[in-house]
Amino acid sequence: MFKKNHFKGIASICVIGTILISLVAAQPNLGIAKSANEEIYKGKTPKYVFMFIGDGMSYAQISSAEMYLGEKSMPGKLTPEQLSFTKFPVHGSLMTQDSSSFIPDSASTATSLASGHKTLSGVINMDETKTHEYKPITEDLKAKGYKIGIITSVPITHATPAAYYAKVANRNDAYEIGKQLAASGFDYFGGGDFDQKTGPEGTDQPIYDIVEEAGYTIANTKEEIQALNNRSGKVVAIDPDDYETALDYEIDREPGELALADYVKKGIDVLNNNKGFFMMVEGGKIDWANHANDAAASIYDTVAFDDSVKVALDFYNAHPKDTLILVTADHECGGMTIGYSLTGYSTHFEKLQPVTMSYQEFDKISKLYKGTNPANPKLEDLSANIKEAYGLDLATLTPYEASLLNNAFAKFMSADTKPANDQESVLYGTYNPLSVTLSHIMNNRAGLSFTTYSHTGVPVPIYAVGTGSELFDGYYDNTKVYYKLASITQSSQAK
Repeated sequence: MFKKNHFKGIASICVIGTILISLVAAQPNLGIAKSANEEIYKGKTPKYVFMFIGDGMSYAQISSAEMYLGEKSMPGKLTPEQLSFTKFPVHGSLMTQDSSSFIPDSASTATSLASGHKTLSGVINMDETKTHEYKPITEDLKAKGYKIGIITSVPITHATPAAYYAKVANRNDAYEIGKQLAASGFDYFGGGDFDQKTGPEGTDQPIYDIVEEAGYTIANTKEEIQALNNRSGKVVAIDPDDYETALDYEIDREPGELALADYVKKGIDVLNNNKGFFMMVEGGKIDWANHANDAAASIYDTVAFDDSVKVALDFYNAHPKDTLILVTADHECGGMTIGYSLTGYSTHFEKLQPVTMSYQEFDKISKLYKGTNPANPKLEDLSANIKEAYGLDLATLTPYEASLLNNAFAKFMSADTKPANDQESVLYGTYNPLSVTLSHIMNNRAGLSFTTYSHTGVPVPIYAVGTGSELFDGYYDNTKVYYKLASITQSSQAK
């Protein structure tokens, strides 16, 4: 027969157990979360999540930027100057193939990162039949109370940013993507403009009107953007540059012109709140530079991308226990290699330092010359412009380089600059034969080379710091980034 004080002991244990259970239950940011893909996380849920995607950026793009910076600050020392994110404590690598190919595009790879599914190239958040939609993690986080920000240096309706708010069978349907941006209810969109400001036929309602009717403020002057804060409501902050729908290449950016980092700073101002936020930031012009085989432009935009990461790092340092920062890429572009057959084991990054503009800016100069219809066109007519843009003196060309450049000039001045055969496709792709050949000469002199004007299938890195970062080491498929993040944030995909 039990004694009375024995019952008291049992009761005390029950009370203590009840208190412990209640204490655990009172910690909403702690616990064990298991994603649908068996990603288990036992730590605190971060309030602030930054997802940086360097479009087209793999190890060569990162390393070339670090080597360039090292050569510039310590000439001849062969000491890379690390970017901020390569110092992160956690580093992994991602496989990037999609349902179509080992060489994927941004629509499918961004879908993998955003919603955890493989799909066809060109498809955003839909399956291979283009009938079933996938839900990006941003929707789950918004439902949990996070504010959502999407930032890019290219058009806001391009594939990578679109994967975080849209679902379309064709990435080129930019007008529909724009309408879905307006319907998303997300809090901050910043950077590039809309690709299609009206429908494909040009008779549909202007996208700006649709966005404003959905309750967004469109800020498209520097003054309006700088005035934004967390009382501004839902905002679309569009780069004021009228030249194109994207930010300028960093190498071409004028003093005082807003950079990618400025949109991140302003995004933090708009999104900052006690419930937290998720911000996706794309360095989209890294990809564009590598498509054009412009190593100097790639390096500058990779550094600009890192500058935007530094803004998040400053925020992390102020909130170290509540912040997670991820830096990765969707795929590699251009097949950039640090190495060239005629430079052997040597690199000469100092030879890229005189480059002052992107291929795109030089295109304007060369096309202006072509537009004058010179009676007797000569490459020498552009010698001063080439020296200014590339630091290249035509008198220093080797016979091989001179042959390449003269042939490119002749092709550029011809009536049809489209490649006439496979050889011209390899030499010029679909780019201005003159500017792309000048880029190749400068790249090769520095000891760099490219294999393609398209993407490649090589793995890309992922770097992580902050709450939950330990889950991101190792070598795995890019879809797992989504499931790891779902587990860490205890989204609806986490059990």
